[in-house]
Amino acid sequence: MCKKIFIAATGQHCGKTTVSLSLMHLARKKYARVGFIKPIGPKLLMVDGVEMDMDAALIAAIYGLEEDRSLMSPVVLGKGYTKRYLSGEIPAEVPLESIKRACKELEQKNDFLIIEGSGHGGVGSVIGINNAQIARALDAPVIMVASGGIGCVIDSVQLNLSLFQQQGAQVKQILVNKLYPKKREETLGYLQAFFESRQQSIAGAFDYSKILANPTLIDLANLLKLPLNGDQNGKSRIIHKIQLGAASSQRVIDTLQDSTLLLTTSSRDELIVTASALYNIPAYRRKLAGLVIPGLAPVTAISQKILDDSNIPYIRTEQTTAEVFITLTEHVSKITADDHEKINLIKSSAESVFDFETIDAMSR
Repeated sequence: MCKKIFIAATGQHCGKTTVSLSLMHLARKKYARVGFIKPIGPKLLMVDGVEMDMDAALIAAIYGLEEDRSLMSPVVLGKGYTKRYLSGEIPAEVPLESIKRACKELEQKNDFLIIEGSGHGGVGSVIGINNAQIARALDAPVIMVASGGIGCVIDSVQLNLSLFQQQGAQVKQILVNKLYPKKREETLGYLQAFFESRQQSIAGAFDYSKILANPTLIDLANLLKLPLNGDQNGKSRIIHKIQLGAASSQRVIDTLQDSTLLLTTSSRDELIVTASALYNIPAYRRKLAGLVIPGLAPVTAISQKILDDSNIPYIRTEQTTAEVFITLTEHVSKITADDHEKINLIKSSAESVFDFETIDAMSR
């Protein structure tokens, strides 16, 4: 008989997929066959002709579950899906029946199944089946992931918990993610005092990590939908700071921090040339991850040659510096299958962060 657990969250960007990735790693140490399903997929991706949610595609790629792709995203909210559902073109019972059918088939193939929800508890209500209802329909115990400070966690958990309780879904544990290391024990102490007095189990997950939180060069290139030029070996490099090249060239170079992505407009030949030249000096390569060059003005021929000869990674866009800066700094990085450093860190850290035996005992 297959055991299963539902990974819910209080909202977006809490770390559900990181937790799922971790539990996949730990479960595979104990069980021969471990599966994954994301019942409602809000982020459409086409993989070898199969419509999938991005997170399901990620798990499939990392853990070699390609043959189960068609089952791992039973309901994908592609363009027009909600309108077709609300207009009656998609019958009301179809989303839940599709989810239950896919889950049943995966249960027959696996010893342990991880079910990952989407966003907060109410996501999916527009098509008649939210996370809380799905967890109850699949008879899956729930782990709820939350992130933030003490008050934020309590407020968001209480809001979501009521929905799961209303639907009769059992929330077995609150898992607090992205804890600040220096305040980890203090934060968990206060949260445990609050939740355990209400007979609700609570545990800590990952500490906040720049490595996990920050984007890679290729992630930002994909965000801008532009090619990454130059050294392709640096495409998985993690960006720790995005800096505007607005000051003098000397000032900009002097203030570079570790793994900085520098934005410099296409008309600033001096800064483009200086950054290109410094990239091949080891002490500066550690600080300078690459360039984003916005602006309508063309880069001069000599500057372009120096830029290309240096092999520094760069992205060229005709957007304004302000537009690009806002886009990059507001972006929330998501793990991709190419983020080997992040994935390896998650797997290695999971063994000390999670008590899988306790989680396994919660599943059924």
